[in-house]
Amino acid sequence: MSDMNSTPRGERLHIGIFGTRNAGKSSLLNALTGQNTAVVSPVGGTTTDPVYKAMELSPVGPVVLIDTPGIDDDTASELGSLRISKAREILRKTDIVLHVIEDETDYDRELVRAFEQLNVKHITVYNNFAPFNTAEIIQKIAALAAGMNRDGNRLVGDLFNAGDVAVLVTPIDESAPKGRLILPQQQVIRDVLDAGAIPVLTGLDGLIKTLRFSPKLVITDSQVFREVAAIVPRDIALTSFSILFARYKGVLDDAVKGAGAIDSLKDGDRVLIAEGCTHHRQCGDIGTVKLPQMLEQHTGIKPEYEFSSGGGFPDDLSAFKLIIHCGGCMQNVREMHYRHSAAREAGVPVTNYGIAISYMQGILKRCTEVLL
Repeated sequence: MSDMNSTPRGERLHIGIFGTRNAGKSSLLNALTGQNTAVVSPVGGTTTDPVYKAMELSPVGPVVLIDTPGIDDDTASELGSLRISKAREILRKTDIVLHVIEDETDYDRELVRAFEQLNVKHITVYNNFAPFNTAEIIQKIAALAAGMNRDGNRLVGDLFNAGDVAVLVTPIDESAPKGRLILPQQQVIRDVLDAGAIPVLTGLDGLIKTLRFSPKLVITDSQVFREVAAIVPRDIALTSFSILFARYKGVLDDAVKGAGAIDSLKDGDRVLIAEGCTHHRQCGDIGTVKLPQMLEQHTGIKPEYEFSSGGGFPDDLSAFKLIIHCGGCMQNVREMHYRHSAAREAGVPVTNYGIAISYMQGILKRCTEVLL
């Protein structure tokens, strides 16, 4: 999402369009968007990669429509297997499925079982070579969306009263994007403002001056936790952006519990460091450079690391001893819950960047007590 005025993808209702090859999925996407968003062809397998379209779908609100490759693609070919794997990956982040059927097949019945197994709400849309009744489909989407508790958690605004001050420490270093704030900072600022509170932004050098405003809460980038904790008096609450996102996505308790596994790591143990977005890695990247350095300094051992980013996340987690995930600002709640539940089923503890860093620096209790 490049438009800073648009609703972030992680906040949008994800609507996945699933079905067999050439069932009419791309035609349905085009009908819903009113645009030629996806290529339509009588040749089966035209859609080789998921097609994402962010839009306002009245009366539902901000959504992401996702056109997926046909689930019955040729499993004998490497490309066909990749398409099916990608479609299943999309299902893990989908809130509502539109299941397009031309003539019901065993693959369609397999899809229904997958929807039920993952507890994904779905709407059956019959093609039969007739124009789609988009008004009826949208009404059904709206009815399902209305029954979802998608606004249950606040990011931070519920911690403030009108007039309270929040200090946001946003260090500017080589990894900071030029000319803008990163998405978690934008979202926290907005939620503070929605609460009628006052956000005060500062770099590390200006932190002492901002404490004159008697802030109710200091929120920092996790990478400077140690420096900020040494400056902020103990009677002022302290946390980080990534810890707030663990709370917002509903995985805070799980992530706090998972941090304790850091001290059980041994030489050669495999650690997965997962980041939800895809970006150019800087020389001081937190996921691939700083976190491994902190882990090795804290534990005195040398783990083996695997890194994932964007939509990628290993299907088999059983070989890992620990997963450290980013805050997940680009993941919707459903995808974050899937990743945590997959780790839980594999018996692998999972934590996140800010919680892991505060644990290793001995300040986890302080940085979560205002939230738990």
